[in-house]
Amino acid sequence: MNTDMLTILDIIGVVSFTISGSLLATRKKMDYLGVCILGIITAVGGGATRDLIIGHTPPVMFTNPIYVAISFVVANLVFFCLYFHINVKAKPKMSHIFERALFWFDTIGLASFTVNGVMVGIRFDDKNIFLCTFLGVITGVGGGVLRDLLATEVPAIFKKHVYAVASIAGALATSLLWHVTGDLAAVLVGMAIIILIRFFAKRYEWNLPHIH
Repeated sequence: MNTDMLTILDIIGVVSFTISGSLLATRKKMDYLGVCILGIITAVGGGATRDLIIGHTPPVMFTNPIYVAISFVVANLVFFCLYFHINVKAKPKMSHIFERALFWFDTIGLASFTVNGVMVGIRFDDKNIFLCTFLGVITGVGGGVLRDLLATEVPAIFKKHVYAVASIAGALATSLLWHVTGDLAAVLVGMAIIILIRFFAKRYEWNLPHIH
């Protein structure tokens, strides 16, 4: 796997998930510190969990803090843009835009980090499809789970728009395609699958069965 491609996926995921976490913190009426912490945890939580699973200690977020720094800057941008320019509660139209932005940044972050996790797994053991898929899913959903727990919400993977299913499908596709098409095609197809599943799940309100 090209190191530059991994870095690009990391940055896309970090920026997207930081915005997602910061927006949720804002909706929960957290203060400046809460917005920054939730944004950073969302951005690096999944990758840190993945690193611990494969025995990569300390996690990359500590050995290469550039991603934490990027996340901190993005969280600050989100906070101050909203603080000075947007009063979501007073503007119903902005609330709708807010929710759409949260969905799309969360989806892009999920797609980027899922395939990134798969590629880390491939570098670790390219013949173990289960491991590669599992690492992809953990990287993709881990930060979001920590975000939701800190925000006192039921994690999205357990209730909303087949969140984890999209990650599993994209991770599995990437793991399998890598052996056939190589890096780029596998990454693009995996990301596309995740984004499309999330889009259609939201549009048509797809959810897994649950007990009423």
